[in-house]
Amino acid sequence: MRERPERDGAAVDGRPERQTVSVVIPTLNEEKNIAWVLERMPPIVDEVILVDGHSSDRTVQVARAIRPDIVVLTQNCRGKGDAARVAFAAATSDLIVMIDADGSMDPAEIHRFVTPLMNGYDFVKGSRFLAGGGSTDLTALRRSGNQMLVRLTNSLFLVRFTDLCYGFISFRRERLPDLALTAHGFEIETELVVHALKANLRIAEVPSNELPRRCGTSNLHTFRDGQRVLRTLIRERVVRRPRPVVDPIDHRVLHRWQPLAAKAASPALSEVAHS
Repeated sequence: MRERPERDGAAVDGRPERQTVSVVIPTLNEEKNIAWVLERMPPIVDEVILVDGHSSDRTVQVARAIRPDIVVLTQNCRGKGDAARVAFAAATSDLIVMIDADGSMDPAEIHRFVTPLMNGYDFVKGSRFLAGGGSTDLTALRRSGNQMLVRLTNSLFLVRFTDLCYGFISFRRERLPDLALTAHGFEIETELVVHALKANLRIAEVPSNELPRRCGTSNLHTFRDGQRVLRTLIRERVVRRPRPVVDPIDHRVLHRWQPLAAKAASPALSEVAHS
């Protein structure tokens, strides 16, 4: 079993020990994109966790062929938020980075998200609107919607963010309980940021360059997911107590669990029969 390094202050021969890094990747039918992402993982990444949303293509097989040590999980429900929560709970490293599977986020930028965590920050969010960042993928509609939501977030929570609806983020694993995540869909990106604010975490924004998705069509629905983000912002501003987690279990997961449940129940039934 791999030994975990101590926190920043610990040292070996007078040198600080390196923090370990887990990268989590929510996926759904990204067979043509996942190889590009995995092949560009920098050496600082210790663990890659892929959470598959019941893909109907060869996403998982391609991922395992490119990176045999990858940890593959299947989410129990649907949506990016559920996939992210499953991956975060399974991560074992000190630092967790979330990146998309469609090639729109360059793994070469991971160092930008790890370095602030190694220098006292708890949570790091990417921004396409800081100097050094940018996007060749944002449509005029998505750009204006994002700007409106950024201004609303800054007004509601008295901050000065430059970006909001962007899922390239990182945080210290020890802060996961503070984030108290419940979201199921794309609003997870907003929930992560707002819960980091409400938990008084030390937050950094770093520049990031968004690329066009390499192949296929996005699972994002501009109006529907924009409304979910808006509802999340309003709810989080009004509600103080944590939202309960209610997961709608996918029928395919129930089918997979059924034999396991029957197997677990059979010894107990045998004991009753012989008593």
